[in-house]
Amino acid sequence: MTTLYSIGYGNRSWEEVRSLLSARGCEFLIDVRSNPFSKFNPSFGKDSLVHLCQESGMRYVFMGDTLGGKPVSDEHFDKDGKVNYIRLSEGAEFQHGLSRLITASNKGICACIMCSELRPQECHRCKLIGSELKELGVEMIHIDETGIDISQDEAIRRITGGQDDIFGPPPIITRSRGAYKK
Repeated sequence: MTTLYSIGYGNRSWEEVRSLLSARGCEFLIDVRSNPFSKFNPSFGKDSLVHLCQESGMRYVFMGDTLGGKPVSDEHFDKDGKVNYIRLSEGAEFQHGLSRLITASNKGICACIMCSELRPQECHRCKLIGSELKELGVEMIHIDETGIDISQDEAIRRITGGQDDIFGPPPIITRSRGAYKK
């Protein structure tokens, strides 16, 4: 089983992201944004990434339709309009996307999932995807905003301040930061 990585591009250049991925031997960049474009950083639009990855010897794969953090269905939102990650993780589409990541890991493919948030603890790639993979015995390593590798456990510690909750994960972990549904 190969480690899966995660990265957020934020205000990074493509060259910086490429360098971070190359240093880790990543062969695939898996885009888990529900909407694969960036109005602030156009290099990270889907069409640009297909081309840039090809030039860099990597393959670009879009999986925001199955692993994206902004679902279409109302059933995945709570009363405040925030995404309920527990409900989302139980869906067939999400489970299919997760199984594709696990298959890649089992085949020894070095892949990195990507979203826009620099800090993994502020993104669904940690709170949703990384947490679900950990439950299934697959470790995700997050490339944080400073370019260093942190474990899933460390990313969660950054959210909770190291405090465990005897009643289960707190809402700060099980739902999105922002409201996407009015």
